[in-house]
Amino acid sequence: MSVTDTASPATSTAKPVRKTPRKPRPAPGARRWGPLRILGSAIVWLFTAGNLLVLYWLISASFKTPVEIFTKPFSLPYQWFHVGKPFRNFAYAWSNAGFGDAVLTTVVLVGLATVATVAVSAPAAYALTRLGVRGSGGMTNFVAIGMGVPFQTVIIPLFVVLSKIHFDNQYGLFVLYVALSIPFTVFLLTGFFRSLPDELEEAAAIDGASPTRTFFSVMLPLARGGLITALILNAIGLWNETLLAIVFLKDQAHFTLSRALFTFYGAASYQSEYGGLIAGVAIVVLPMLVLYLLLARRIITGLTLGAGK
Repeated sequence: MSVTDTASPATSTAKPVRKTPRKPRPAPGARRWGPLRILGSAIVWLFTAGNLLVLYWLISASFKTPVEIFTKPFSLPYQWFHVGKPFRNFAYAWSNAGFGDAVLTTVVLVGLATVATVAVSAPAAYALTRLGVRGSGGMTNFVAIGMGVPFQTVIIPLFVVLSKIHFDNQYGLFVLYVALSIPFTVFLLTGFFRSLPDELEEAAAIDGASPTRTFFSVMLPLARGGLITALILNAIGLWNETLLAIVFLKDQAHFTLSRALFTFYGAASYQSEYGGLIAGVAIVVLPMLVLYLLLARRIITGLTLGAGK
């Protein structure tokens, strides 16, 4: 019997297996434009276009006369600078709304409240995430609940309490700003401290560093991006805050910008100085808008890093 005759049927009848070609994988940066993505992109672009239109109207109207504001709301100003009185609307708003004192009060109040908020929230967030405190998860959730409580619901009890202790002024407003900003800041910073590697703390402990020294010397510098993000977001939010300032500030010499603008609204409307009124709105809004545009990349990067774990 030959070798060919002794070959098994399975061996003699086997056919080569053909591998089906795999579909090429999309490139890492490739986008799949599905219906939902197209709809979402359209909504985002419409929202952006609407905001740009509002910004254009605000800037152009701040240079117009009251007649132009109502007759040609979306056209360019006929005359950007009034003859002999450049920036006439801005000068009127600045002098009649008392923005000179209000700018100083707002910068000091918002600056101190923002720094105090981060100074209190950073150690709290570190203790809740890195020190292994029993019940830290529940305590973190309890702090986060504070973000969901509208301060409008507690403003009357706060006013009654602060009035009884004669703290219904800029000092009481400072305390409220810090207290109401802590829940969001702690929640934000917990994400940053969770994203830091554990090996750094272990190395610091081996070197004999205490938890306090580890926090200030090792962990806090590494969370610098989160701290800067928290400072910027709190500064923007407190700069534009109006309701608490209206309720708790009575002395015009200590008005914030938003409080001074609210008072200026009645006088400007009565005198039909709508150009000056819109210029006052621009004075309040544009500084924080410029700050956000300059630091937008840092803010987005900081929020993304905080979601690392």
